[in-house]
Amino acid sequence: MSVTALLDGPGAEVLAAACAEYRPGKELQLVEKLRRRYDATLVTIAVTQAALRHRAVAKFGPDAERMYFTPDGLEQATRTTVSTHRAARVAATQIDTVVDLGCGIGGDLITMARAGLRVTGVERDPETAAVARANLAAFELPGEVLVGDAEATDVTPYDMVFADPARRADGRRVFDHNAYSPPWSFVTGLLERTACVKVAPGIPHDAIPEGVEAEWISDSGEVKEAALWSGALYGGTPRRATLLPGGASVADAPEADSGPVGKYIYEPDGAVVRAGLVTAVAATVDGWLLDPRIAYVTASTYVPTVLASAYEVLEELPYKEKALRSWVRTEGIGTLEIKKRGVDLDPAQLRKKLAPKGSTSATLIVTRIGRDAVAYSCRRVTTSFPVA
Repeated sequence: MSVTALLDGPGAEVLAAACAEYRPGKELQLVEKLRRRYDATLVTIAVTQAALRHRAVAKFGPDAERMYFTPDGLEQATRTTVSTHRAARVAATQIDTVVDLGCGIGGDLITMARAGLRVTGVERDPETAAVARANLAAFELPGEVLVGDAEATDVTPYDMVFADPARRADGRRVFDHNAYSPPWSFVTGLLERTACVKVAPGIPHDAIPEGVEAEWISDSGEVKEAALWSGALYGGTPRRATLLPGGASVADAPEADSGPVGKYIYEPDGAVVRAGLVTAVAATVDGWLLDPRIAYVTASTYVPTVLASAYEVLEELPYKEKALRSWVRTEGIGTLEIKKRGVDLDPAQLRKKLAPKGSTSATLIVTRIGRDAVAYSCRRVTTSFPVA
């Protein structure tokens, strides 16, 4: 018996009861309670589904309450903010039909169908395919889901191919693009036509084919993925960083000098760093790099920008444990944020050694300039930006 047993009849009733009473950490008690009224197997599946829906809120928001999940499908699914951005970019073109190879639970099918695209999903696992169909139906969205192998699918009838290769093996995350499934050779073949392929943020720049745009996407400051765009979806630039939820985008990397620390240090958003566009931040704030190999920008003045977090430099400190411990004690620091780039340092271990116990807050930035490690006492500059 699988998730599909919960779609209607007694299964739907059990699922509704499980979701209504679900509390994290109380699964066993809920199972025992519901088994007094319902079939034991259905109860187990329903409580598992309720737990998955609870976890899925972080990715899917309110939609999670109506969706169906498998553990692996939820793990690999794109969060709604990111898939909505992607669907909007596709819908802004002349593309009408999309085939999603390896559609999983159908998260991308939902957002693309909502954007007005005609969608077809292909999924190798029959149960996961059934879940994807159920998710489209839950929102009364058109589309079909076929059981089949991505590599054997004829994609010629479709305007665009979307693919999200599996990046897990034996339950572990795979970081090498050559270990994707379907294989990288299949991915590069797709990119010879109009396609979008979701890849891990660590994709090497030199692995990206010519004429393909790589877009690194962050959401609320956290890098989520990279997407490769080809054919009619190619944006005319090899690399782009997009910052959600506001949608700010940068694609140019102008020349930038390096020099001594100014009044402010800027830490570029992770998507900007992954895309190799750090100098765009320097241009935005009229600044320069602390070191040409390190992703920190510095400037004499404060310029608000969504591309980076800003820190006011209060003092340069010796990068020695004794000196830093004295600084923490003298300043009465109790809450210590430690940022680092270019140095072999575990912030959690250093924080433990410095033992902050006071009532004030501070940020310590540790980095490398040339061969030397340096540390700066800083104050985080907080700026609010409107959400698009």
